[in-house]
Amino acid sequence: MNNEFKMVAKTLYGLEDVLATELIALGANNIEIGRRMVSFEGDKKLLYKANFHLRTALRILKPISSFTAKSSDEVYEQIKKIDWKKYLGGKKTFAVDAVVNSETFTHSKFVAYRTKDAIMDFFEEQQEEKPSVRVTNPDIQLHIHISHKDCTVSLDSSGESLHKRGYREDQTEAPLNEVLAAGMLLKAGWKGQCNFVDPMCGSGTLLIEAALIALNIAPGIYRDKFAFEKWDDFNEELFQMISEDDSNEREFNYKIYGSDISPKAISIASKNVKRAGLNKYIELEIKSMQQYTQVPEKGIMVTNPPYGERLNPRDLMDLYTMMGERMKHVFQGYDIWIITSNQEGLDSIGLKPSAKIKLINGALECEFRKYEIFSGKHKTFKTEKVEKIEKQKLELKKK
Repeated sequence: MNNEFKMVAKTLYGLEDVLATELIALGANNIEIGRRMVSFEGDKKLLYKANFHLRTALRILKPISSFTAKSSDEVYEQIKKIDWKKYLGGKKTFAVDAVVNSETFTHSKFVAYRTKDAIMDFFEEQQEEKPSVRVTNPDIQLHIHISHKDCTVSLDSSGESLHKRGYREDQTEAPLNEVLAAGMLLKAGWKGQCNFVDPMCGSGTLLIEAALIALNIAPGIYRDKFAFEKWDDFNEELFQMISEDDSNEREFNYKIYGSDISPKAISIASKNVKRAGLNKYIELEIKSMQQYTQVPEKGIMVTNPPYGERLNPRDLMDLYTMMGERMKHVFQGYDIWIITSNQEGLDSIGLKPSAKIKLINGALECEFRKYEIFSGKHKTFKTEKVEKIEKQKLELKKK
């Protein structure tokens, strides 16, 4: 008997490929990459594992009905056809979240209201006791997605967005979304294979996500609740087995170093690191990047510098110029990854990137750039020469 069903994992723009790789590792089937989402198939165990283990998913949806509609009346009629007793029977509370990308339907709130009306009218016609609408912490969170005329109604198995891990006690003014931070690290190839440095760490999100990846600790361990725990078919024993299994965790034999010029940021980062139980692996220091004169020999740097919202343009250019100078002279031998929306700032670094990836941080279009820092022209030449020889060898083997 096949107990597999379709699911959809939502994510941020640019992280779809990383999320698909995570899903393959969890054993998902029939994976299809879309825009800000990945659809896949699996059983109840995979639904629980996806919520608990995925680093780059925002939420996991379980579609229950798909249809086409040309008007809000059609949406109403189609939703009323669903057997809601399966999902909302017995005095349950529910909420509806609507996402609309359509020329026909322009107001997501109106779609949500029509969905609620259809559900209430279904129970009235069935002469069953009606569920009640509850915006915060409902028993069942419903999600309706309309793309042009294609509509999908899903159960939201996550509830609160999965980026809200639960370890962040406090945050600085422009914190990095945890899912974006994890996605950046996975795109940078981070697995805990060396030392890690973030010289502008803010509230410590990159540091904590780096430690979780290095130790292979599931991001779900800090969460109090997932929405699927309120479903009628919730298997507590199965979920307990998944959430208590630490057999895949691993040792991390390097260090994670975080610093920031702001004492307030370091104080916040320190609380978050402590809450995450990662003090042993993360060292924090009040320090500007300009003060860096040496770093551990084997390492990677990933950082999210200011983009310019709270700095004047001259100071910002000076900051990025200084970053380039420190990168070149102090971080020799490092791979350095920087995310920013400030193109002029990137130009001021004055170094040639070896990779550019488009990502979105909040509402800002950003570039995530990689810089390979060599210790001089001779070493660059030697490295390129070795790579060229290896490439020639591979080509000869193919022939």
